[in-house]
Amino acid sequence: MAVLVLLLLLAVSHATADEDPYIGVNIGTDLSNMPHPTQVVALLKAQQIRHVRLYNADQGMLVALANTGIRVMVSIPNEQLLGIGQSNSTAANWVSQNIVPHYPATNITAICVGSEVLTTLPNAGPVLVNAIKFVHSALVASKLDRKIIVSSPLPSTVILDSFPPSQAFFNRSWNPVLVPMLDFLQSTGSFLMLNMYPYYDYMKSNGAITLDYALFQPLTPNKEAVDSNTLVHYTNVFDAMVDATYFAMAFLNFTDIPVIVTETGWPSKGDSNEPDATIENANTYNSNLIRHVMNKTGTPKHPGIAVSTYIYELYNEDMKPGPISEKNWGLFDANGDPIYILRLTGSGSLLANDTTNKTYCTPKDGADPKMLQAALDWACGPGKVDCSPLLQGKPCYEPDNVIAHATYAFNTYYHRMGKTSDACDFNGVADITTTDPSHGSCNFPGSLGSNGTMVNITAPSMNSVSSDSSGPSFYGRGGFTGNLVLIKVMLWSAYLVVYFVKFCTN
Repeated sequence: MAVLVLLLLLAVSHATADEDPYIGVNIGTDLSNMPHPTQVVALLKAQQIRHVRLYNADQGMLVALANTGIRVMVSIPNEQLLGIGQSNSTAANWVSQNIVPHYPATNITAICVGSEVLTTLPNAGPVLVNAIKFVHSALVASKLDRKIIVSSPLPSTVILDSFPPSQAFFNRSWNPVLVPMLDFLQSTGSFLMLNMYPYYDYMKSNGAITLDYALFQPLTPNKEAVDSNTLVHYTNVFDAMVDATYFAMAFLNFTDIPVIVTETGWPSKGDSNEPDATIENANTYNSNLIRHVMNKTGTPKHPGIAVSTYIYELYNEDMKPGPISEKNWGLFDANGDPIYILRLTGSGSLLANDTTNKTYCTPKDGADPKMLQAALDWACGPGKVDCSPLLQGKPCYEPDNVIAHATYAFNTYYHRMGKTSDACDFNGVADITTTDPSHGSCNFPGSLGSNGTMVNITAPSMNSVSSDSSGPSFYGRGGFTGNLVLIKVMLWSAYLVVYFVKFCTN
């Protein structure tokens, strides 16, 4: 698995426009094979992603994120908004159940009350501000209001006449909601959260927006967009939309509310009528976006003041309804393999681009066969590695010995856990190597298969039990182990006890 490193700056909980910007990621869960929370966190840590946004308050994720230092935005799903917006006690219960038990071990910095409510659930619009205020009141009661901000992500489509930015304004039909919402954000020092997709702006522009302008690509002066009122030049859609948001707020007399982009990205694959949803364009957009934010370029209206941004999204979500592009916004697949390698060279020390370091986990030379067997049984059982490729007749069955089979199991577990060093120990019988152990038709996780694609790894779903609980072992059937099945059934537990005792005392 190629390594994608997103080295993000540390920021205090109450970030302001004057503080260092950061890049975060959204974590959607509409995957048929959603990784376990511990695997998600392992990937975040391996990629040095320090800011995440959850679309709910999943207890497993909040527990897994504890004591990591990762800054977490949690969300109240839209379907819960009506209840919370109509009842102060319901909001208080939500905070007491989903925030208080986890803070401060889990570094929760913000609560998103719904998402794009005004356009996706307009009947809840009238209670949106109440919901925000009720949640904030619950934080006040828990003495967390100075630690955790409250806001609600708005879609960029609520801004009308977004170009030129200087004459942008919010859809006036929503002013009865937006004005008190902005008043709340200003009085509490919160952000205006904005979901922005230049991809869709480009697709719907009928040629008015060029692809290079949407992708942050360099433009000649005659191709830059010029605000006819301010004569300011814009070189990309992102900056123009952020400035349009500032101008729209100023139109309502709110001038000191910072903007944070809670969603943006570019799909890597689309239907036949989406020819620009490609890996190349997705890579270009997100690579340029990261550089633009982290270099503190700012916007023409606020030069030098970058807008912290959350990329949509961590994983491709194959269960998302709609066109193919809806399923392909992720930086990674469910196995933790990158969809593409971000081009981040030239971004300085903040963004390392170690994208060629392929590492594997294999047994140490001379390792005790019994210890290897115990570790192999653990990996294929409680470790939840899919060891079915080791069965007789499967691609990795041969050579039929404990070293070869342990190599497959160890390496699969190592990659599934984000390639952290402690994921390749197995009580001292394993070590990290740069030599690809794949052979014949047996392609190991992290290597390229015969078709040039990354090898898949099976991971338990978000709703599965903890990775510490036991699971079925697919190893130990046929051939080399076939004659030992009965013995293994008797000794498996003994091996595990020995392994865990030594592991815990290691």
